Amino acid sequence: MKSRTSRRLAIGLVVLALAQMAAGLAFGIAADFGGGAGFSVFIWTIALVFAVVGTLIATRHPGNAIGWILLSVAVTAGLSQLASGYAEFWLSGAGASTALGEAAASYGSQSWIPFILVPATFLLLLFPDGSLLSSRWRPIAWCAAVGIAGGFLTGLFAPGRLEDYPQLANPYAVDSPILDPLTGLSFLLILIGIVGSAASLIVRFRRAAGEQRQQIKWLALAGALVAVVIPISFIGFDIWGEAVSYIAIMLSVIGLPVAAGVAILRYRLYDIDVVINRTLVYGALTATLVAAYLGSVLVLQLALDGITSDSSLAVAASTLAVAALFRPARARIQAIVDRRFYRRKYDAARTLESFSARLRDEVDLSALESELRGVVAETVQPAHVSLWLRERGSGE
Repeated sequence: MKSRTSRRLAIGLVVLALAQMAAGLAFGIAADFGGGAGFSVFIWTIALVFAVVGTLIATRHPGNAIGWILLSVAVTAGLSQLASGYAEFWLSGAGASTALGEAAASYGSQSWIPFILVPATFLLLLFPDGSLLSSRWRPIAWCAAVGIAGGFLTGLFAPGRLEDYPQLANPYAVDSPILDPLTGLSFLLILIGIVGSAASLIVRFRRAAGEQRQQIKWLALAGALVAVVIPISFIGFDIWGEAVSYIAIMLSVIGLPVAAGVAILRYRLYDIDVVINRTLVYGALTATLVAAYLGSVLVLQLALDGITSDSSLAVAASTLAVAALFRPARARIQAIVDRRFYRRKYDAARTLESFSARLRDEVDLSALESELRGVVAETVQPAHVSLWLRERGSGE
């Protein structure tokens, strides 16, 4: 595909996605539907991020399928917003078409399948060059495609109430004994597609070297964050509220296209080790401080229960304790992470510190030269080490 054609197609898909989003938002406002504001923000963010990153990749690397996958996600997210907005507009009694309203409600209940399951399978399966690892992985791609299509169709024709609109019976329901087996088969194929796609990325990483290895690290980090954040967010719905959970899920999900874009466009590609290091350190630090805060609040409340019933003293004392704990905890966790996951860097730093301490007391030039060669060889590990010392001139 020519660069000009790919650019026009990419921009056209972005315009289509944004037009659908805007139309869906307009229908929602006309229906005075405020209950879905949080979901609308989520969809808007997903659509915009996927659209921007997809456009950058598709215009610069039109032969790479990853860019077009991201753009298709943006389009399906826009269609989801349009369907939801029109369904609410129809349900509000504004006089919209019944046929279109039922179709919008039915699609809206299943609209998460394309823009969630397609990235969860094909983004992993084709990353980073847009092609399969080998022809042996083609059955995994077929399982994912057939499973996603089958899951969408069986959900569309399932009898009963619509999941997102329980006041409506499914207008396209089909009472057939084969529907349940097909649903189960679709779920199995989707599972094979997801697991197989993840396995493909792992195999690709083990075979990769250099630049491609760094690319896969970016996507692996984003995927690991999604795998951790989403279950915790669902568990915490009743603890810290839906708003915080939705924000956490949204930020983790948009990390996938951002990581893919950084990797494919090779923008600061080799900063991934620093990002992983900081993620490990601050993730562990956050968990430690939260646990320390909650534990100290509980202990202080029990200790002060006989003195005062006001819990503000315990909260204030716990806050001060956690603030004082921040710097030493961060330094300790950083040392643990470096020692456990970045052993070569850790050993090199320790070697340099030891050499610097001995350097102050060393007066024998030959011993210093020998030790310096050993330190350079141990820390930098070059193929060859040579030391040049300039002789002092007679006039110096």
